[in-house]
Amino acid sequence: MVQEIQLPVVATKNEWTILDSEKLYRIDGWGEPYFSINEAGHVTVSPMGDRGGCIDLFELIHDLKQRNLRLPMLLRFSDILADRIERINSTFAKAIARYNYNGVYRGVYPVKVNQQRQLVEELVEFGKPYQFGLEAGSKPELLIALATLKTPGALLICNGYKDLEYIETALLSQRLGQTPIIVLEQLEEVDLVIQAATKLGIDPILGVRAKLSSKGIGRWEDSAGDRAKFGLSMWEILEVVDRLQAAGLLNSLQLLHFHIGSQISSIGVIKDALKEAGQIYVQLVALNANMKYIDVGGGLGVDYDGSKTNFYASKNYSMQNYAYDVVAAIKEACAAKNIPVPTLVSESGRAIASHQSILIFDVLNTSGVPNSPIEPLAEGEHLIIRNLFETLENINVNNYQEVYHDAAQFKEEAVSLFTFGYLSLRERARVERLYWECCDRILKIVRQQNYVPDDLEDLERIMAHTYYCNFSVFQSAPDSWAIDQLFPIMPIHRLNEEPTCRGTLADLTCDSDGKIDRFIDLRDVKSVLELHPFYHGEPYYLALFLGGAYQEILGDLHNLFGDTDAVHIHMTPRGYQVEHVIKGDSMTEVLQYVQYSREGMLENLRRETERALQAKQITLAEARLLLQNYEHSLSGYTYLS
Repeated sequence: MVQEIQLPVVATKNEWTILDSEKLYRIDGWGEPYFSINEAGHVTVSPMGDRGGCIDLFELIHDLKQRNLRLPMLLRFSDILADRIERINSTFAKAIARYNYNGVYRGVYPVKVNQQRQLVEELVEFGKPYQFGLEAGSKPELLIALATLKTPGALLICNGYKDLEYIETALLSQRLGQTPIIVLEQLEEVDLVIQAATKLGIDPILGVRAKLSSKGIGRWEDSAGDRAKFGLSMWEILEVVDRLQAAGLLNSLQLLHFHIGSQISSIGVIKDALKEAGQIYVQLVALNANMKYIDVGGGLGVDYDGSKTNFYASKNYSMQNYAYDVVAAIKEACAAKNIPVPTLVSESGRAIASHQSILIFDVLNTSGVPNSPIEPLAEGEHLIIRNLFETLENINVNNYQEVYHDAAQFKEEAVSLFTFGYLSLRERARVERLYWECCDRILKIVRQQNYVPDDLEDLERIMAHTYYCNFSVFQSAPDSWAIDQLFPIMPIHRLNEEPTCRGTLADLTCDSDGKIDRFIDLRDVKSVLELHPFYHGEPYYLALFLGGAYQEILGDLHNLFGDTDAVHIHMTPRGYQVEHVIKGDSMTEVLQYVQYSREGMLENLRRETERALQAKQITLAEARLLLQNYEHSLSGYTYLS
């Protein structure tokens, strides 16, 4: 009879340091120069990169909670936004100087990346020294740009589908001192522009968006090529030239635009596109178009996993490399035809907006495989149970792969026996507990091996704990769910302590897709995240980084979880200052989105409680408490407090 089960001895490091955490979570790769770990084991934020002070993120959250702000919470660091704008302008300035480029750079921010008013206003303010402009991809975004952009000389790039009102509005903005460039993306837009220009007596500034043969890479590779949603083929561009010439407006054609997709991970793809676009540009000059600008679109990638490779969640080039290649390619194309170089324009929204935003959320609970003590084998126990006990006793480094399959087979046999009534519920539960103990011991051995057999690759994921977190994937990280976007996720404290657990993250929604089980690794994706044990009564905070592009505006109301609290943080000589606080949605607000009235709902519940009182189904005290809680909830946060 087996009286006691001894756990195998597994060698572990005696002491975990912050250097181990830096390596594990790859923060030096994706976080440079803004994020690091201090001696207390807390993540720090340096909003001005290596040119300013830093903030302890754990202490910041504690401070903000003292101000009655709630988790989950979105932090926006205004100084990171300013730093990103300064960096992209300085890299182009350096490239222009290096190649003696006789032109200038005028960046624009694509409003679609994050349309939040405070962010766009800050971006315009920070961009003033560089005449940084805006790009609108729709009529509502054009209205935002016209109300916000007040920088003399800054460009307003007008993309997207256009009707006559869109075009007239853009043209009339010239009277306000704006520099709108209407980019023609459909042949039908040419006639609308001619009609509006004739009616208003305003000479437009026009561009054409070309469909390049050069295609992007990864998720957005179809943004270019023959099947691209937007842009004109070569014969359509010639048709534009002919129609404008016939209308006496060829002098208005001044810009060539192209876009090969978002998050381009390989610099080689960018070089190919620049070479092709450069030739289109010089050919338009040869057709007597009054060319002055080339807009290289977006695509400047963000290194989400810190690997600095052409993996889709990374990029194998720096911002400076990108600027060098843009300047060099366009100069070479123009020099070959002895024509003046254009003003360079880029729409690098992801590279500008991603870093400034951090989502902080807390862990509410965890669940995992059973870990209760195993009772000794008793006389007369079922053969399946005895076999599993023997299997468990004999696990070692030489047989763990074979034993894993034996344990799995015994578990399957137990299920079959239970289904046909030959095994009790208590016996089946005992089998499962023994099976999971076998898996746990085998996993400890597997973690020490240099090579993991194919049939054991899923064991880490199978044994992982689920960490239930106070946020909604669909609201705060929709690209993680929709297109398998990877974001760096890690604890913001306890980083001087070894994370001994492996877990996946589950959100508050009652949707099986409301989870994150794909995490960054070195040029790879791992199915579990290294986390610390969760202790009830002690806060455990996680953060999702680099989510400032697209996530806020793409978020939806699945299960009616609304916008989170958002806080703008600004560095001062004395530390940090809370610049703006934007309260997250209340339950009343999200219910109004789906046409429910607070007053109507309260009245309906009041009537129901009155009916229940009359029928003596509820006491007066219970009815009062129910109505109190109901009304309080309507005013409260959609997340758990």
